[in-house]
Amino acid sequence: MTDFTSGFWGYFIATVAILGVVFCAYLLLTQMKVKLQKGEKAQVTGHKWDGDLEEYNNPLPGWWVGMFVLTLVFAVGYFWLYPGLVVMGNAKGWSQEGQHKEEVAKADAKYQALYDKYAKLDIPAVAQDKEANAMGKRLFMTYCVQCHGADARGAKGFPNLTDGDWLYGGKPENILETLNKGRHGQMPAFGAAFGEEKVRDAANYVLKISGSPAFNDVRAERGAETFKQVCAACHGADGKGNQSIGAPNLTDKTWLYGGSEATIVETITNGRDNVMPAWKEFLGDGKVHLLAAYVYSLRDSNK
Repeated sequence: MTDFTSGFWGYFIATVAILGVVFCAYLLLTQMKVKLQKGEKAQVTGHKWDGDLEEYNNPLPGWWVGMFVLTLVFAVGYFWLYPGLVVMGNAKGWSQEGQHKEEVAKADAKYQALYDKYAKLDIPAVAQDKEANAMGKRLFMTYCVQCHGADARGAKGFPNLTDGDWLYGGKPENILETLNKGRHGQMPAFGAAFGEEKVRDAANYVLKISGSPAFNDVRAERGAETFKQVCAACHGADGKGNQSIGAPNLTDKTWLYGGSEATIVETITNGRDNVMPAWKEFLGDGKVHLLAAYVYSLRDSNK
């Protein structure tokens, strides 16, 4: 198996590997020509350093030759037993992917009964189980902290999972769907269509309905019409969003990218594109169920 998408690199690596072994064998053979008869002394080659140091044309030491030969034998054996030549098969049929699948299968066989035990329970019940919660937390710390943080409070562009604000809903079925299928949140770019002034007007209207005091009333009044004509299609006429499509509520204090005028202007001008990967195929139903229960418990504890 090879991770390269082009077959060229597999053949390139195989060619370099074979040529490397051939060259080492040739080097060894050419350097073994010098032989000294019993009682014969090695001749100097004429190379001198610092006046007194001279190079002698001595034969290669036997132990060194033996080690070199063993190295070549090991290389050929490795190419035969393992996929050292990438594009060719190997006697053991070994591959990194195959070894990984074997280890995963062993782990699944060992822990599957435990996963099945919790899979029979609904997510709120699993969330209350200390052992299950600890398992879910370990899964979270392995796969989720890179985006959501060790405390699950997220970062710019990555949702806080400990509050009560959910883009797609915080019910067990919503969390399961998010983990299983992933999410792709997109906000279109309106900078070219609106122009700079209209963008700022819309941003000030969003600030106004969010309850922020930092808005320009004249701009907000003009932006209301733009919001009604364009933005309400996703965020609703009242700006409270739409969880079915992941359109955020703009009337609260929760912001995924920030709630300053500059950030809102940036969002309207350039749009946003954020992806939550799907975990069903990678983790499997049992682990996703435990992970969903852990995330649910974070939400419950911060209501």
